[in-house]
This record gives sequence, structure tokens and C-alpha cells, in this order.
Amino acid sequence: MPTTQLSVYFFLQVAVIIATCRLVGRLAQRVGQPQVVGEMIAGVMLGPSLLGLLFPQVQAALFPPETLSMLYVGGQLGVGMYMFLVGTEFRADHFRSGARSAVSVSAAGILAPFALAFVLTPWLIEVPGLFAERARPFEASLFLGAAIAITAFPMLARIIHERGLAGTRLGTLALTAGAVDDAAAWCILAVVLASFGGAWGGAYAAIGGGIAYALFMIFIGRRLLRRLGGLVRPEAPLPSSVLALVLALFCLSAFAMDAIGIHAVFGGFLLGAVMPRGALTEKLREQLQSFVVVFLLPLFFTYSGLNTQLSVLFDPGILLAAVAILLASFCGKGIACWAAARLGGEDNRSAMAIGSLMNARGLMELIIINIGLQAGVILPGLFSILVLMAILTTLMATPLFNRVTRGAPGATPLPLQP
Repeated sequence: MPTTQLSVYFFLQVAVIIATCRLVGRLAQRVGQPQVVGEMIAGVMLGPSLLGLLFPQVQAALFPPETLSMLYVGGQLGVGMYMFLVGTEFRADHFRSGARSAVSVSAAGILAPFALAFVLTPWLIEVPGLFAERARPFEASLFLGAAIAITAFPMLARIIHERGLAGTRLGTLALTAGAVDDAAAWCILAVVLASFGGAWGGAYAAIGGGIAYALFMIFIGRRLLRRLGGLVRPEAPLPSSVLALVLALFCLSAFAMDAIGIHAVFGGFLLGAVMPRGALTEKLREQLQSFVVVFLLPLFFTYSGLNTQLSVLFDPGILLAAVAILLASFCGKGIACWAAARLGGEDNRSAMAIGSLMNARGLMELIIINIGLQAGVILPGLFSILVLMAILTTLMATPLFNRVTRGAPGATPLPLQP
């Protein structure tokens, strides 16, 4: 396909993607679900699971294979920028203030998923269409454990904030446990990506490089960026030169993580986490968030949907695997965190609220499984199962949380954004 024709397809695809995501997202909000749930579903609808099933010629004409690389790049930019924005809202005090009380919930949210993954993987790795042939059982178990253990931390934080629970015991406990669990899941994913392929020398280099880069950003990069924060005044617009420098730093940070064999999203998140708080991060979110959420992230959802083939569930072996994985995800995260909270002294309502929040996967699940698919760790069958798991667990979170916290102080049900 000529290069000049790619732009014709790109603009048409983006128009269809944005319109579909906004429409389905609005419908999701009307039934009390977050916008992100509707957009996740919209991405699947535009893929082979619905549009390709009902109107295969239309789907093939709209998304020819030669154009998918454009959506991939746009989606990666979107998810990297989104993780940068998540990083700018990351609060280290969530680790400190509630660390002791959240230990049992965090441990349950990590250990139970990995235990179930190590039990299931010897069987799942023999099911065709789930794991790549060169994926070793240990790597496959780690990846599946990380996929089950991940929590939709940005969504969790937004729910806590919008429900007025940020300063409460429940809010602090949920935020701390979610942050710890996601940090552990991402670290383990980095190990899987670095070791996949059997070259442990490269794995050690990647892991060591990632740790070194993180330490550099935390102890040196943070100090250097303070000067950047001093250039921004609360009463003045964000200088274009500062915005340009931040965007260049984001690209370099994403490049650094990609270059050492981990993933660009780590670089985006690390840069956001060390940005000086105050006027700079507030104005960056003000300028970037709408464009990232409305324009770029739907490209990522659609690229994920184009790789999702729910028709694979008609295969009895894959359907049985899907049921097992879904049960493991619900038990290994929601029920395990509820039980841990109860054992830690929480009342049943608070424990159920924590379990419902920790069980949601949302966008974070799509990020982690897209990384696994691109790295060749998993195949479309498992990818499709985990997309379904991400949608179902996120669908459950809001109504269940609203139900169990009804009547609690500050707990007024609200329509939630991603």
C-alpha cells in the first residue's frame, strides 16, 4: 500500500474509533459503568469478534493489515502518555501511611494469584493457542500470575477520590494495597520480558538496567526536574518550551525502557512519578489528559480489540481454560483480598469494598497482555480470554462497590471515569 494512502485510512479509522468509543462509553455511563468499560467493549466490537463476524468485508476494508502498524504506534503513544499521567498522580505516602495495615491484603492479592497461576499453567501450557511454544512453564506461570494479580490502580484511585474516601481507613488501605500489588506485578512482568527467549545474560542486563534507571530517576532525575517545576507559575499558562521539554523527556524515557528490553510504559510512568508536584503536573494534566484519553487511548483499545477473537471460546479446550482462568481471577484477587481484609480486622462491608476494587483490572490488564502478545509470550487465544476477564472484572467493580458501601460516610454513588 502506498505511503500516501496510509494517511487516508488512518484518518477514517480514527474517526470511526473515536465515534464508536464515545458512543459506547456514553451508554456505559448511563448504566452506571465507567467510560473506560464502554471503550474497552467498543474496541472489541470493532474487531473480529463482532464487526468482523457480522460484516467481515466492512471490517477488512476498514482495517486492512497494512494499516495496523499505524494504530499500534498511536496506541503505544497513548498508553505510554497515559501511564505518564498516572505517574504524575502517584503518591508515595500511600505506601508509608497504610503500609502496615495493608500488608495482609497486598500479600493475598499477590500470593494467591501466583499460586493459582503455578497450579493452572502446567495444564494451560498444553492447550493449543494459549502460550507460545518457546514459553517455558516458569515464565508462563509468572506472566499469568502477573495478569491475574494486576489491579486497575488508576480507576481504584479515581473511585476513592470521587467517593470522598481518600483520607479514610478504607481509602488508604485500598490505595496502599493496590499500589503495592501493581508494583509487584509490573516488576515480575519486567523479569518475564527480560528473561523470555532464554538469554539470561540479556535478562540480567535488562533487569539491572531497569533498576539502575529507576534509581537514577528517583534520586537524581527528581532533583534535576525540580528546576523545571520552578519555571511554572500557578497563575500563568504552561510555557510551550517547558511542554516541549517534558514531551522530549517522555520520549527519551520511553525509548530507554524499550531499548533495554522492558517496555515504554515503564519509562513513562517513572518520569511521571518523579515530576515535581504542584503547578507543573497540574498544568501538564490539564493540557494533555483530554487529548490522551479522548484521542489516543481509543487507538489502543481498538488495536487490542483487533487482536481479540472471542470466537476461540467455541473451542471446548479453550472454553474450559477460560472458565478456569476467570474463576482463578475472581478467587485469586477479589475473594482473597476480602478474606485477608477480614482476617486483618476489617468489618465485612469494608472488606467486600476492598475486594471489589482490587478485583477490577481495567486498562492495566490490557496494557500487560498487549505487552505479552507483542513479546510473543502469549497467543491470541489467551489474549482473548484475558481481555474478557478485564472487561468482566471491571464491569463488576462499580455496582458491587456502590452496593456494599451504600450508607457509608461520603459514599454517594457516582458515575465514574477511567
